[in-house]
Amino acid sequence: MEIKKTDVLVIGAGPAGCIAASIVHKNGLKVHVVEKTLFPRFVIGESLLPRVMDHLDETGLLADVEAAGFQKKFGAKFVLNGEVCDFNFEDQFTKGWNWTYQVPRAQFDQILATGVAKKGIPVEFQCGVISIDFREDESSVTTIEKADGSHYKIEAKYIIDASGYGRVIPTLLGLNKPSGFDPRKTHFTHLKDPLRPSGTEGNRITVIVHQKEVWIWVIPFSNGNTSVGFVGNPDFFKKFPEDTNERMKALIQESDFLKDRFRDQEMVLHPRTIEGYAITSTQFYGKGFVTVGNATEFLDPIFSSGVTFAMESGSTAAKLVCKKLKGGTVDFQTEYVEHMMQGINTFRTYVSSWYNGDLHQVFFSKNQNPLFKKQICSVLAGYVWDMENPFVNKHNKAIPALAEVLRMGEETIVYPV
Repeated sequence: MEIKKTDVLVIGAGPAGCIAASIVHKNGLKVHVVEKTLFPRFVIGESLLPRVMDHLDETGLLADVEAAGFQKKFGAKFVLNGEVCDFNFEDQFTKGWNWTYQVPRAQFDQILATGVAKKGIPVEFQCGVISIDFREDESSVTTIEKADGSHYKIEAKYIIDASGYGRVIPTLLGLNKPSGFDPRKTHFTHLKDPLRPSGTEGNRITVIVHQKEVWIWVIPFSNGNTSVGFVGNPDFFKKFPEDTNERMKALIQESDFLKDRFRDQEMVLHPRTIEGYAITSTQFYGKGFVTVGNATEFLDPIFSSGVTFAMESGSTAAKLVCKKLKGGTVDFQTEYVEHMMQGINTFRTYVSSWYNGDLHQVFFSKNQNPLFKKQICSVLAGYVWDMENPFVNKHNKAIPALAEVLRMGEETIVYPV
């Protein structure tokens, strides 16, 4: 059986894997990427955050993304009962990028993987991991199965698992566990959008509160199509048809915000459903490996944090792996896990506060504090490691306290029925 050798094996060619592989290559080490699927392939997570731009720029992949002409994203619009809350990334507390992109992920991920390959990094598609044997010195031998059923092995000094929902190492080692969030379900599609409003209004991401724990995303792309998705508890969807096409049509008809714009429009992506997607792991690293991206933890799509965490974890972990392989001392617990959990826990507070109504109270307040809004805007831009921002540093206290103060001075939010 053929045996290949590398310094670092990266499992997965999504955003986390591409950023990690680029960092390893930039540090002068040999890296090899294996990906189970064939690109392009669809995946959820189409609205990026400005923090992503830092990672694209650092790894030299930004020019490839810019050349694609994706829809630029300068902020986000939230809607409840006709009331609007706008966040403009130019008006944020933390210094950083003030715009990003809305992307069809199949195309976006293909561009990243192609950009990585152009660096001279081997990227092999339709190559699934069968088994991994870890050695005492933390090196490993991974058995790979190709699309034709043949096998080969890769010897690596370290493994970065960026396998996303495939969760290769967490599954092989029994590390998966629920995230603690209530189970939620999403049903979504891409539609042609000839009735899209002109200008900025038609091009920005919009989030509509449909019911207290049910919301809708509308993500316009530069190709003329728009991603539309409903997210809520599984019981909400039970009253709609089982057929995925008919269900999507019925959901659109139920929304005053959507029905005129998307009635009878062609679905260019067959409607899909994902349920129970929030998941985490009992450990993010071990002897000879570190997990990144969705192989680490996935929270919820509400604030589009998935790609940001994927790239942040890929970059942070890869730098530590390079330092370790070059003889440096690394503490993955403090330098990686605690760093990532700072960001994850911040967004966890915002996700929970969205579903329990606290953020609705804050977003749609008639008496918004401009400084607070700037600080919250930075969180929504993905800058959740800025400890000078009190809505990051004290996220678990700041949002509930602000919501309670607003409730005392204003009427409590009333939701659509």
